[in-house]
Amino acid sequence: MAIQDFFGSDPARVTWKVVRGDTSSIKISFLQDDETTPYATAGWGFASIAYNPKNDTEYELETSFASNVLTVTAPSDVTVEWGTTYGSVVAELLFDVQVDTGSEIWTPIVGTISVVGDVGGSL
Repeated sequence: MAIQDFFGSDPARVTWKVVRGDTSSIKISFLQDDETTPYATAGWGFASIAYNPKNDTEYELETSFASNVLTVTAPSDVTVEWGTTYGSVVAELLFDVQVDTGSEIWTPIVGTISVVGDVGGSL
């Protein structure tokens, strides 16, 4: 299947657990149906945004791409703002990953960031 066959189709849905105040990353590989052959991703651009519906705030997440693996990172200076209470889950944010192939914009991943409360505070 060519990648163009599924642009705009049902994106993968991911739950990403993050401890408030910690740096957290997820890694994403773009593989063909055989789950071993990578797509030709030269020239692709990547962006990821988290959105907190409680305070209507967007957070740009860091993206880096190497060896056909996309790493999306929520740095600690961003996650420290997620949730203000103590509890097992202190906030839930929405996030997505967008790909610009040079000819199309595609959102292969949408999901929820489940923020776990820290107890110890910052170092």
